[in-house]
Amino acid sequence: MPSKTPHTNGTDPVGNGVNGAKDVEMNDDAPASLKGGKGKKAKEGDEEMTVVVPPSKGQKLAGLGKKDGEGDVAMDGEEAVEEDDGAVKVDPVTKAVADIKGSFPLLERAVMLFDARFSLRALRSISSIRKRLTPDILAQVITETYASKGPAAESLLYAIGRENATFAKPSSTEMEIDSEAKANKAGKKEPKEIIPEIEIFLGILIQIYYLDNKTNQKGADVSQYLAERIHTLNRRTLDSLSARVYFYYSLFSEQMAPLPPSPSSPVVSIRPALLSALRTAVLRKDVDTQSTIIVLLLRNYLSTSHISQADLLVSHTRLPDGASNNQVARYLYYLGRIRAIQLRYTEAHEHFTAATRKAPSSPSAAGFSQSATKLLLVVKLLMGDIPERATFRDQSMERALQPYLQLVQAVRVGLLGEFETTIKQYGETFRRDGTYTLILRLRQNVIRTGIRMMSLSYSRISLRDICIRLKLESEESAEYIVAKAIRDGVIEASLDREKGFMKSKEVGDVYATREPGEAFHDRIQACLALHDESVKAMRFPMNQHRLELKNAQEAREREREMAKEIQDGDLDEDDLGGEFEGM
Repeated sequence: MPSKTPHTNGTDPVGNGVNGAKDVEMNDDAPASLKGGKGKKAKEGDEEMTVVVPPSKGQKLAGLGKKDGEGDVAMDGEEAVEEDDGAVKVDPVTKAVADIKGSFPLLERAVMLFDARFSLRALRSISSIRKRLTPDILAQVITETYASKGPAAESLLYAIGRENATFAKPSSTEMEIDSEAKANKAGKKEPKEIIPEIEIFLGILIQIYYLDNKTNQKGADVSQYLAERIHTLNRRTLDSLSARVYFYYSLFSEQMAPLPPSPSSPVVSIRPALLSALRTAVLRKDVDTQSTIIVLLLRNYLSTSHISQADLLVSHTRLPDGASNNQVARYLYYLGRIRAIQLRYTEAHEHFTAATRKAPSSPSAAGFSQSATKLLLVVKLLMGDIPERATFRDQSMERALQPYLQLVQAVRVGLLGEFETTIKQYGETFRRDGTYTLILRLRQNVIRTGIRMMSLSYSRISLRDICIRLKLESEESAEYIVAKAIRDGVIEASLDREKGFMKSKEVGDVYATREPGEAFHDRIQACLALHDESVKAMRFPMNQHRLELKNAQEAREREREMAKEIQDGDLDEDDLGGEFEGM
């Protein structure tokens, strides 16, 4: 008779007494539900079924690293070592070599498809391996890339001081031939040819290594060799790489003693090479090298204060339409500096505004945005405008623009004493930024601003009070400054010389003037220019239009043939199957 007490969960073992580490054999005595599965009874002639219970996670971890009975060996290789927490250690040298070699397929694909985007992707990968470059790593990459010691390999090894590096022999598995028949047909396996793009890419890595370690003389020598090598190759797939070579070549010259603006600086001696490379790039229609060298020449002339030569270069050259956005931003920045020095503030303001808009938004390019913004603020003050307060509240520029905020406040109020105090306090900062000479021109603007503030505050004010407030020397100088401000249109007032006072006119509605319309027109022009540049920057598959024209022509020919057959009576509507319409 069954027990009426309910079953409760206890600590007693289950009926069969089996744990998770043993196999359970199901004999014929076992219940049919276990033998047959899914509630079906097992047949009499069926074999015995064994249920294998998998071991627990702790047993698996305990068994790792030991050789079992079937000959499985734990993974204890030399390249990767497994730690206790499961992480895998990778040799940093092997990882760096693999990362450098990973860019070679991109260069080969760029040559095969004649597409510079793959070369740019290879150049962008340099930032991830830049800090790990050493002569030993570069020598290992060179010896493993080149099969034998050729002229290119010797030059690269000599550049890093590893002339005696041994080349790795190819393994026997690489040289084996599957069968004798294949050997008779193919013969000996020729080594893979290394394209010149890989050689120049390795040369750029050597340039970067010397630049980071401040070995400027060796870097300049390597750059000169690479420039001559590129000139002899004359390959369009080297355009992106050659632009980067000349960029580092110019940086090495700027950092070598004597530094600019000394007339004996190496930046002066590099100008003939850059001009020759610019002429060659224009003849070869090398857009990347052409735009890069134009920017480098402008930077070179400005570093030694040769403004007339820089202006002459701008008047005789034109930045190519296909130049990258970064080169366009740099070109506008240097062009704005030239125009600001030439007192052409309106053009300088346009160039600096465009440069700040085109500046990259990445944190690594914050320095360029700060430099362009500083010059833009000074040019705005020279034009008589006051920059917006939101410019100084930007998180990435708040600290760098602190001296310029005090300068703007002094100019806005028109206090000449505070303006001179700010110049004395932050004079070194302004000299380092290259804005000191432009800021010195603001003294007259401070006086003009003070006069304009007084014309807005007072309907009538004597010249003596103007002289006291602006701290001028005499009333005659105050009279001259007020007269010039009235003539230039800074203020709308009249000067009474007999009674010695300035009378301001009533201020009208600013929206009744042309100023809002001009500001709106400038914004529309900027938006239209951005739209045009975006359209020009669009990429389309090569020769895709030819394929579409071919398909359209074939379709028209088929329609003509079918129409002719219908007219001849060879086809009717039933033969067409309802697909031919429109006749």
